[in-house]
Amino acid sequence: MAGEAGAGPGGRWRPRGDRDRDRDPGPAAAPAPPQPLQDLTGNGGVRKEQLRPGTGQLVPPSASVAVKYSGYLGNWNNPFCSYGHGKYPKLMKLGRDITLWGLELGLMSMARGEAAQFWFSPEYAYGPRGCPPHIPPDTTVLFHVELLDFIDSEECDVFFELSDVQQDTFPLEKVLKVAATEKEFGNYFFHKQNFGVAKHRYKRALSILDRSCSSEAERSQINTSKVPLLLNLSLTYLKLECPERALKYGKKALEMDQGNVKALFRCGQACLCMKEYSKSRDFLTRAQQIQPFNRDINNELKKWARCYEEYVETEKGMCCRMFDSSCG
Repeated sequence: MAGEAGAGPGGRWRPRGDRDRDRDPGPAAAPAPPQPLQDLTGNGGVRKEQLRPGTGQLVPPSASVAVKYSGYLGNWNNPFCSYGHGKYPKLMKLGRDITLWGLELGLMSMARGEAAQFWFSPEYAYGPRGCPPHIPPDTTVLFHVELLDFIDSEECDVFFELSDVQQDTFPLEKVLKVAATEKEFGNYFFHKQNFGVAKHRYKRALSILDRSCSSEAERSQINTSKVPLLLNLSLTYLKLECPERALKYGKKALEMDQGNVKALFRCGQACLCMKEYSKSRDFLTRAQQIQPFNRDINNELKKWARCYEEYVETEKGMCCRMFDSSCG
């Protein structure tokens, strides 16, 4: 990873020990790659050494990727560039946010969770001019890359290039796929605890689904796609400590699916946060009647009982103090 490197078993480049920390090889070119390597371009321009295999499909050209990478010249103690090593790496769109041609080609050879090292010749890196002052002209560079995740957004890219009129006539099947992709983006940011961006992507997906329907069957399909988005928004607003909004979206989900246990549960949670104890108990007991052995619901009812007991005790204390002061 970013820091130090040296030759390991079998000639593979790996982090060196402390013995080489004080050396400064200067701006020498990246070390010669071990052999054999996968030649991605057929001309040696982008060569790959897989360090850890990934799972699933390879990254498509239209994807947005969550990636960690570091770029090196000859000095393994100091990468000339590093990205994605923070707590919440941003998604980067291929063809837009990644400007190094070799890196983009390398990413499209990777699967989710894969780690690899790449050697990029100058024509796939920084060219005959380099990138002063850090990268000399005609320099081969080494990149260490980890692909954390990716989302294929091809349908979204096509959809958002259309006019409003064209979007309204877009086939329903593709509209549902676009909304599902936006939901996937929202889920990604939610799991990274970036709740503000997650909320935006969920709302964007809902707006995509707000279209006129030609039949009841089409309306049913759209509502089926809307309910999970409404539930995700309800949970996201709970995380953002906005229980009023959480209740709003939970109720909207119930309008489309009256017996939805998650919607009842979210509404119960929101009302409990708002200290509306009667409404909270009503929502939670309705959810429990549908799923009596649901651990989350039963734990929330226990929490409700503790909170309500504390509330009653607080009210009693306030009343006692009021009467005591009036008697004095």
